[in-house]
Amino acid sequence: MNNYFKDKTVIVTGGTDGIGKALVTQLLALGAKVATCGRNNDKLYQLQSQYPSSPLFTMIADVSNENDCRRLVEMTEKMFGGIDILINNAGISMRAEMKEATTDVIKKVMEINFFGSVYCTKYALPSIMDRKGTIAGVSSIAGYRGLPGRSGYSASKFALRGWLESLRTELLDSGVNVMWVCPGFTTSNIRNAALNPEGASYGESPMDEGKMMSAETCAAIILNGIEKRKREIVMTFTGKRAVFMNKFFPSLADRMTRKFFYKDGKLAR
Repeated sequence: MNNYFKDKTVIVTGGTDGIGKALVTQLLALGAKVATCGRNNDKLYQLQSQYPSSPLFTMIADVSNENDCRRLVEMTEKMFGGIDILINNAGISMRAEMKEATTDVIKKVMEINFFGSVYCTKYALPSIMDRKGTIAGVSSIAGYRGLPGRSGYSASKFALRGWLESLRTELLDSGVNVMWVCPGFTTSNIRNAALNPEGASYGESPMDEGKMMSAETCAAIILNGIEKRKREIVMTFTGKRAVFMNKFFPSLADRMTRKFFYKDGKLAR
């Protein structure tokens, strides 16, 4: 992997926290030219300050805004001449049962997780096709198995995976590789920023991060998959088991998933 990314131009959406930040850090170390975006100006400034002499371009952008995505792609092409790889990483989660959640919460999650990837890919596609590059999407086990309390998140990840599969088939003979990766529980800010029933951030996570995969390990697996031009990656044993169980024993998977997420009849995680 030491030479594969050298001098390649890579866009990583949501590069200020978690997996996105780990991807930016590792890509720069591998000699790539990196463009990334985020909604927090202070975090973008800190990231840029860490790599003052590196080929890193940062800009404020909300991927749910189509014009922001277009500007990100256009500015990246202007800075670096073209795009080899797009990693659609930006995402947000939610924790609320449907009986409590507003429809706006579902809509917001879909706009960021699904439409953000659609917008960025649409504008980056001509350059990536010209360079026979890679389009990657960070999906989730929630894109294979619907999770209680995360209905909007699961919907967005199911949509992302289906859309990427369609796109992969369209581009099968183009030289472009389309892939999706499905981390398990990863140490990331996505849970802290998860939306509550009213659409505000929880600001805390009930999950034990000591038992999770690190963002750095997750990023390394993603980059290895891009280099090897994989189709899909399900990262953890728990994730692979969930996909297997849901495919072959769906009723049992329903009960196991319910037991995992509920305690004394209440959503606990």
